[in-house]
Amino acid sequence: MPPRPTAAQLVYGSAAVVVSTLVLLLLTQARSVAGVGFAATAALGIGVLVALAADPRRASRPHEAAAAARGSEPRAAAAEQPAHR
Repeated sequence: MPPRPTAAQLVYGSAAVVVSTLVLLLLTQARSVAGVGFAATAALGIGVLVALAADPRRASRPHEAAAAARGSEPRAAAAEQPAHR
């Protein structure tokens, strides 16, 4: 069973769907059923992408990402250096 979405994901995703639907309808000036359906479907996709991007479980701490980019942990590098007398 997949994890449930957080409150932030629901809020951001819903807001993205509403705003992007209004923007798409205003920009395209869709009047037909097919045009409105396309705008609604595209807005739903945008909302899903926004909700996935707002997932706090996927976010890593910046210092961990920087250490991973360097290829080593700062503590491990400090432990390998000989002590000065």
